[in-house]
Amino acid sequence: MGFIKAFAGAIGGTLGDQWKDFIVPPTGLQPTAALFAGVAQGTNAGRGSNTSGSDNIITNGSKILVPEGTGVLTFEDGKLTGFIAEPGGYEWRSDDQNSQSIFAGDGIVSPLVKTSWERFKFGGQPGSKQLVYYVNLKELPNNRFGTQSEIYWDDAYLGAQVGAVTRGSYTLRIIDPILFAVQFVPLTYLQGGKAVFDFTDLDNDAATQLFNEVVSSLAPAFSNYTNDPSKGNRITRIQGDSLGFAASLSTAVEDAYQWGSQRGLQIVSVALQSIEYDADTRALLSDVKKADALGGARGNSFMQQSVARGFEAAGSNASGGGASNMAFMGMGLNAAGGAVGGLQQQAPAAAAAPAAPAAPAADDVAAKLTQLKSLFEQGLITQEDYDAAKAKALGL
Repeated sequence: MGFIKAFAGAIGGTLGDQWKDFIVPPTGLQPTAALFAGVAQGTNAGRGSNTSGSDNIITNGSKILVPEGTGVLTFEDGKLTGFIAEPGGYEWRSDDQNSQSIFAGDGIVSPLVKTSWERFKFGGQPGSKQLVYYVNLKELPNNRFGTQSEIYWDDAYLGAQVGAVTRGSYTLRIIDPILFAVQFVPLTYLQGGKAVFDFTDLDNDAATQLFNEVVSSLAPAFSNYTNDPSKGNRITRIQGDSLGFAASLSTAVEDAYQWGSQRGLQIVSVALQSIEYDADTRALLSDVKKADALGGARGNSFMQQSVARGFEAAGSNASGGGASNMAFMGMGLNAAGGAVGGLQQQAPAAAAAPAAPAAPAADDVAAKLTQLKSLFEQGLITQEDYDAAKAKALGL
């Protein structure tokens, strides 16, 4: 009885596998799904549907539909047999005995008898396994990363080691589906089941490995970005440059883990949701911001205007306050690069009796007058300011 039952089972499966199918992607997939098995939908030219065919057998004459943004990989007995990169409809043909179909013009005696004999030897099951997998070739979003403690790197612009806690997400693209499937995807996803390889799946050990590799590559990625002299990049520009930082991160993971050359993966863009700098880095950034505001032409202009205002106050104040204003003017000139260095006067002590001013040295007076003349010719002080300051310098 067991022999007949097995034989009867072999005949039934063989007849069921004569129907031709349409193989399409499964429905309800998430945008982050990367690799998934094709689903056979039997139609037999509208005369019925195939419900008794064996799993993982593709009948000759079956159609494989390839939507935009996907590729198709075919396997037979664990070996990669084909790849389709262009969208469209394709017809399956194979020399494997299990794929022979009387509806595909392969005859009736040969497929039924030979395949039945092969399946009889395997207990009524097909003697081979044929699989179709779809690969998502679009950008795969929402791949998140984050650090629990500070990461550190040497920053050339700040001239110091800086540290930060950061989190964000990146988009990923499969640039080589063959490398990706053969070299990286675990076998559990390539055995004909319904498991979907998703990079955001917390139970996907391969995705977890990628997460850890990205986190360990963040420090060199920040260093790559901020230390590129050809770009003049600054740490504060990273959050607004998703593509530029993505290139730095992609370079870092490629150098360390060969994502592109051995796994067929590439980071396309990065969104840094937050960067929380440590206390020392925040202090450095504050100092740099102040230096930027006071540096270069902007800083010189600011100090010159301050000096000019000091002269105006000195010229309009005939009391002892004029001496203080002149002292402030001298300090401002020194800060601006020594334009009027040394032009300082001390206010008389409150308790001391007024004393006749000491005669200034001839060289000092000449230098002060030259500096005053230069400021007047540059338009930084008025004629009245110049005359008043000149009189004070001469002790008149």
